[in-house]
Amino acid sequence: MENAALLNAIIQNAIDGIITIDGRGVIETINPAACSLFQYSPEEVIGKNVFYLMPPPDRGQHDEYIRRYQHTGVPHIIGIGREVIGLRKDGSTFPFRLAVSEVAFSGRKIYTGFIHDLSKQKEAEEQLRDYAAHLEELVEERTQSLKESVMALQNAKEEVSLSLEKEKELSQLKSRFVSMASHEFRTPLSAIQLSASLIDKYAQAFNSDNIAKHVGKIKNAVGNLTTILNDFLSLEKLEAGKVNPAFSTFDLVKLSEEITEEMQIIAKQNQHIIYQHTGKESVVNLDQNLLKNCIFNLIANAIKYSGENTFVEFNTEISDAGCTIMIKDNGIGIPEKDQKHLFEPFFRAHNTGNIPGTGLGLNIVERYTKLMNGYIEFKSVINQGTSFKISFNRL
Repeated sequence: MENAALLNAIIQNAIDGIITIDGRGVIETINPAACSLFQYSPEEVIGKNVFYLMPPPDRGQHDEYIRRYQHTGVPHIIGIGREVIGLRKDGSTFPFRLAVSEVAFSGRKIYTGFIHDLSKQKEAEEQLRDYAAHLEELVEERTQSLKESVMALQNAKEEVSLSLEKEKELSQLKSRFVSMASHEFRTPLSAIQLSASLIDKYAQAFNSDNIAKHVGKIKNAVGNLTTILNDFLSLEKLEAGKVNPAFSTFDLVKLSEEITEEMQIIAKQNQHIIYQHTGKESVVNLDQNLLKNCIFNLIANAIKYSGENTFVEFNTEISDAGCTIMIKDNGIGIPEKDQKHLFEPFFRAHNTGNIPGTGLGLNIVERYTKLMNGYIEFKSVINQGTSFKISFNRL
């Protein structure tokens, strides 16, 4: 009795549904778990054929199983792992795994069906399939997007390559033109300069102010054109990467004195260049030609943008920290709004008016200075003047 009570307690409290049927398929017992699954009370199903809990076509197949069993004596559903569909009282269905055991009891055979609900498992599988399908769609979309991106990149690459090739051709064409123009223009300009000097010499006997005036204009025009050609040629070489600094040791003071003497010749009336050096040393290790070009440009600007009867201060200093070069004028100054663009190529401040220039000089100075591992600074106040300082730190 105790064992029977224990067995009954196990059946009544089992998580899975348990149903027993006789050889004709009539339900004899049903536990609470099975009642919950099928939504019936025991009284509603006991005594009824088990196909009552099956939807078509399983219901018809069950009748065939019973007839076959009655004829052969071998139940078709004995075993584990067969998935079937259950029919609830409300007409809804659910999947479950059915395991059937044959039990000999009181001289007859009964069959026990163990019912394991698969609803949550099937729902999870469905969600997994939906998620997998969604992932496949995303992968397909991403793959298509990637293909389009790769194709776009390939097209862009081809366009860029074509553009670079055209740019290279244009750059080479520009380089050849600038080089040709510089050399071709230099010859007639040299002839004009020489002729103007000869006219000036031969006209001295006539002591004519008008002749001297016009010869001076010719010389100034030739000088401006020569400067423009030199600026374009320097820019072309910088853009082509053809400028490589050649460092050497030279006397900075001697070079500065020579530059001062040369620039004084082109200074305006009563415009004086005052040179001063600070420090016991005078020797530096830089590219002499590049540095000379930088100083020439800065002093030429100081002369150009300052009036007559003014001073241009030209200072050099060599100390333990390094070398500095300062050029200061008392000219028109640079408007504050223009100062951030000052070193851009072809840029000229808005207050330059009719003063000739290409807007390349300061860009070339800055780039030459950087090539020599230096840096350039400036301060300017409108109508009060401008100062430029080139610095090279001692290595």
